[in-house]
Amino acid sequence: MLVYSPPLRDARFVVEEVLDYDAHLDALDTDFEADVDLMTAIMEEAGKFAEQEVAPLYRIGDTEGCRLENGNVKTPTGFAEAYAKFTENGWSSISGDPDFGGQGLPASFGTAVSEFMATANWAWTMYPVLSHGALETINRHGSMEQKQKFLGPLISGDWTGTMCLTEPQCGTDLGLVRTRAEPNADGSYAITGSKIFISCGDHDLAENIVHIVLARLPGAPKGTKGISLFIVPKFNVDDEGSVTDRNGVVCSSLEEKHGIHGSSTCVLNFDQARGFLIGPENRGLACMFTFMNVARLGVAQQGVAHAERAYQGSLAYARERLQMRAAEGAHHPERAADPIIVHPDVRRMLLTQRAVAEGGRCLVLHCAKLVDTVETSADPEMRRAADAMLSLLTPIAKAFLTEAGYEAASYGVQIFGGHGYISEWGMEQNLRDARISTLYEGTTGIQALDLLGRKILLDGGAALGSFIDEIQSFCRTHAGTKNLGGLLQTLHMKCDDWRKLTQEIAVVAQADPNEVGAASVDYLMYSGYVTLSFFWAKSAVAAQQALDAGSTELSFYKGKLATARFCFEKLLPRTLSLAASIQSGSDSLMEIGEDEFAA
Repeated sequence: MLVYSPPLRDARFVVEEVLDYDAHLDALDTDFEADVDLMTAIMEEAGKFAEQEVAPLYRIGDTEGCRLENGNVKTPTGFAEAYAKFTENGWSSISGDPDFGGQGLPASFGTAVSEFMATANWAWTMYPVLSHGALETINRHGSMEQKQKFLGPLISGDWTGTMCLTEPQCGTDLGLVRTRAEPNADGSYAITGSKIFISCGDHDLAENIVHIVLARLPGAPKGTKGISLFIVPKFNVDDEGSVTDRNGVVCSSLEEKHGIHGSSTCVLNFDQARGFLIGPENRGLACMFTFMNVARLGVAQQGVAHAERAYQGSLAYARERLQMRAAEGAHHPERAADPIIVHPDVRRMLLTQRAVAEGGRCLVLHCAKLVDTVETSADPEMRRAADAMLSLLTPIAKAFLTEAGYEAASYGVQIFGGHGYISEWGMEQNLRDARISTLYEGTTGIQALDLLGRKILLDGGAALGSFIDEIQSFCRTHAGTKNLGGLLQTLHMKCDDWRKLTQEIAVVAQADPNEVGAASVDYLMYSGYVTLSFFWAKSAVAAQQALDAGSTELSFYKGKLATARFCFEKLLPRTLSLAASIQSGSDSLMEIGEDEFAA
């Protein structure tokens, strides 16, 4: 069974040396004192909690799963107790608004903490993580009365939150939502309808669950322009904020799932449930995207978590498992065979896992910096620029890191061979748990359409141009770094190719609208490999600078340089085949008739 160890040294490297969090935190316009020393101290304590309290529940959650008893969900053994300790220790309130009981630290502090919990046990971590989206939605769009009633318990973790969007007849196309909201005489609404695939929709961890629900008001326009957003608690709440009677929302069934068995995925039936309009009428989708964007960055971190878990387990196994001899001769002649880590193909898989986990950690924490800036900077231009960059990077982070994280998890099974397919090692569970990450909060295809169709082509590539300029500026600035000139030149040239490829797509899309859909997923993965390589270039420069300064951590920094080289020589070239696929156009996809698929 895999034993999880929080990657604290690498996390410190990212925040201290690669992303310069000290300068970032100094630039924030806040009333609190926050620096890297505080951040690393918090990460160390979070790592201990994840390792000692959350990780031991990993297998238990998978084997026991959740169960439904009389309309109430019971979580696996130990889940509720660990959650109680989590809230008692203040982990849920780290980035919460101090006016409502939070600690007021930047959002990035919570992001750093969440990774350790996510890697230790993603199914358990979903319960507290999902509350952040509900909390942010109420904080940004709710009335003061709603904030005073709901934010405090959500920040403390006494209550949790969900997002109720999907219905049996609609998934991504939310214009098909049928759930109704009828006005009550007291200003509330009676919510009626069914929602499916609701993660953590019911459980026994918290006193109350605050559902954020999409529904239609009477006479609302058809389609997406007629959807409103509502707060619907599991238990009603009085004017003093105390929980009262059960509301008209019940879990009618639990989904039987491929993975994340410890997380309850519910069918929720709303029967005249008392709810409260949040935001303007018929503007629910716009308000909902506050929740969705928070959730998408959380899922991006899930990709990192599965890659990290796969890497830790695979590395330990590859060092011990004996199989054949190294091609150049025995590395360990005193043993019956060499450990499989000597073999090039095993190293290929290990280095892919490492490149995704550590490079992905950089990308997620970089996005967290942008969130900090959007939320706290006093400079409107800095907020605007950060928001535009975050908008561009969110679909890349969500879709690319989950696809790459799933690949890394699959390599975990492969490195273990037959043992990887056996439950006791934890690799097959990691693979099953990882699969959902490419689906929820928008599939890879949806993220790709969002990236290419909305975030790039609609604004004429302005945000992409800014990001490419940032990458190329970095390459020029550090071109003289010892041993890294060729690597940085490669990245600079690849950015030129990225810009040119984007322009080519824009031209052909004007003649054929199918070209965007045909190119979008390949384009997103292309963007992901360039972005990943950028953060490995930043890591390599930081590592070389540390070595030049006389660091004695030779293995750590040389390992960074070696992994960066692997990323550039084995992963970045995948963009060549992706570009060829993009440039082949949509004809081979669209020429087959609908009836001919079954012929």
